[in-house]
Amino acid sequence: MSTTDAPKKPRETDDVPVPATLRKSLKNRHIQLIALGGAIGTGLFYGSSESIALAGPSILLAYLVGGLAIFAIVRALSEMSVEDPKAGAFSYYATRYWSKRAGFISGWNYWFNYILVSMVELSVVGSFVNYWFPAIPTWVSAAVFLVIICAANLLGVSKFGEFEFWFAIIKIVAVIAMIIGGLAVIIFVLPTASGVRASFANWFTVGNGFFPNGLMGQNSDSSWTGLLMALVVVMFSFGGTELIGITAGETEDPKTTIPRATNDIIWRILVFYIGALGVIMAVVPWNTIDGKSSPFVQIFDSVGIHAAAGILNFVCLTAVMSVYNSGLYANSRMLYSLAKQGNAPAYLGKLNSRGVPVAGVLTSAAITAIAVVVVFVWPEFAFNYLMSIATIAGIINWTMIMLTEMKFRKVVAAGGAPEDSELAGLSGQEALDAIHFKLPFAKVTPWVVLAFLALVVVLMCFSTSYRIAVIAGVIWLAILFAAYQLTQAKK
Repeated sequence: MSTTDAPKKPRETDDVPVPATLRKSLKNRHIQLIALGGAIGTGLFYGSSESIALAGPSILLAYLVGGLAIFAIVRALSEMSVEDPKAGAFSYYATRYWSKRAGFISGWNYWFNYILVSMVELSVVGSFVNYWFPAIPTWVSAAVFLVIICAANLLGVSKFGEFEFWFAIIKIVAVIAMIIGGLAVIIFVLPTASGVRASFANWFTVGNGFFPNGLMGQNSDSSWTGLLMALVVVMFSFGGTELIGITAGETEDPKTTIPRATNDIIWRILVFYIGALGVIMAVVPWNTIDGKSSPFVQIFDSVGIHAAAGILNFVCLTAVMSVYNSGLYANSRMLYSLAKQGNAPAYLGKLNSRGVPVAGVLTSAAITAIAVVVVFVWPEFAFNYLMSIATIAGIINWTMIMLTEMKFRKVVAAGGAPEDSELAGLSGQEALDAIHFKLPFAKVTPWVVLAFLALVVVLMCFSTSYRIAVIAGVIWLAILFAAYQLTQAKK
């Protein structure tokens, strides 16, 4: 047979049928923007009002400290992702380097976390649509966007990457425009609605200075406030940055792309959180940011640009769609990984010809749809408690990443590195030195991060809405342990 008659290996794209396997179709630009977009959401556009009210200008320090912790967490995850890029990252690594029980708890906890986040995001999408079309019922908007995002995920991972790429572009442009506009107000001393001259000196001269509420204290209504209490809100804002690890199994060149995206997290936090909020509080006196509207709208309203509300409404609509898009992608891959480990029903581990775990996508979408109905029936319960429960689920996830990274290093040092890794055949310090993308100060960093996360949990106990989440977190972990034991007993 001639070479021209020999069967050719099909290209690995979403549009050419190949044997069922996950496709490495995510390009560098996708990963960079997925990582960047994951750090920018409604938590920044609207949730920043709550954190500013708690800590005033010192909130900038809270974002810096919390950002460093998140950077260390993602670096720990990326260390494993680069050496062993697999779908379902956290759950797979916990199973491979720790125990099957740890993989079960890590995977189902992360799935549950994104179900909570997705259902709350979908339940508010109607409020953004009603800004332009008030006659459309909010449940209709939720249903339409659920179907659209679900369909996009079924098309293939490269389509998911394209959606996230453009969602991220919209958010980035919005934040950069706000920063440039705010700097123009400061530099050219433009008049503002508050009558207070725009200046970075306002951080120290308005409302009792940089630390108006100190590290921690009580208000007249006995609620706790201050820089430390703001850390809880700040950490919720950073949820989603760990999505980089989930994408490693479907990335074209994880050894190059993942380290670059991870290292860029620091400047993203400096620019998009600290930079943006710093400019906002220089233009709009922090004690006038009351949460009735986004501080991003207030900064433009203060100089007479009243179209900002409509523009930000569009940006937040895309941000909500981005969160659900990422959530559905992450959940489907997590269920796929759990099924491959034997920690979930086998049907969730099947792929279609495009390399998509269809059962995982449809199952996650269906559960989210049911949960959204619960939100519409009991909205006060949902918004008072579910997001705080999502925060504790996120902390459990971050804790397990750090613990798993320590287990990973022990396995590598013992000569148990993945067979297809450059570490294969190495052991001891030689193996640890050969890790491609090392966690800085790996002997100390995990313990520092774990202590910080423990502090955040303690601080949650001082807040009425977050206290219930801590209790729920303990109950949830007990349920996961019991569920694992039950599944093993049946086997």
